[in-house]
Amino acid sequence: MWFSTGRRGLTGVLGWLAALGLLAGLGLALGVAPREVSQGNVQRIMYLHVPSILTAYLAFAIVLVASLGYLVSRRQAWDHWAGSAAELGTVFTGLTLASGSLWGKPTWGTWWTWDARLTSTAVMFVTYVAYLMLRGMIDEAERRAQFAAVLGIVAALNLPLVHFSVLWWRTLHQPPTLLRPVPAALAGIFRLTLGVNWAAFTLLFAYLLAKRIRVGRLSEEGLP
Repeated sequence: MWFSTGRRGLTGVLGWLAALGLLAGLGLALGVAPREVSQGNVQRIMYLHVPSILTAYLAFAIVLVASLGYLVSRRQAWDHWAGSAAELGTVFTGLTLASGSLWGKPTWGTWWTWDARLTSTAVMFVTYVAYLMLRGMIDEAERRAQFAAVLGIVAALNLPLVHFSVLWWRTLHQPPTLLRPVPAALAGIFRLTLGVNWAAFTLLFAYLLAKRIRVGRLSEEGLP
């Protein structure tokens, strides 16, 4: 009982930290970071767009690790982690695609173009939607976990393709702002604002993941 209460307390702390981080990130993005010279105010979408995809990467990396963990140990806890992380990663990928379209229309003159980055991200989104559908179609817990684990591992093969596609092929999309082989030429205040928003999104993801895993366990145990 004490351990369970302690975990709930930690989850609550994560929630408050996420809320504070999101407020700080929003204040920096709208009130402190200057208007970008070439793109104008539309560039501020970056502070939503980039943290969204980086959080999706984190979620799908957890799916990969948890899927491997399940296949090795057959422990149901790993499957809870994989399924919960996949749900959140899919949401953040959808947010990435939506914010990218909003950014792309005034910047490129089109909502969508089938270049390497956008296409590989769309494939990633559809793959994890299929992963979630697979989980929903199989009632027996062990079989569901086995099939989902295999697909979770295969789906992760697309992650490097998504991230490095703008370096491997010529695309309309700009190179990675963060997590790139060479340091990004990003001014200090822009980097600070982006970093705060990334940290806030990571905290939000951790909070939602903890909540989702708990809900999944209670549902499987038949508890309210």
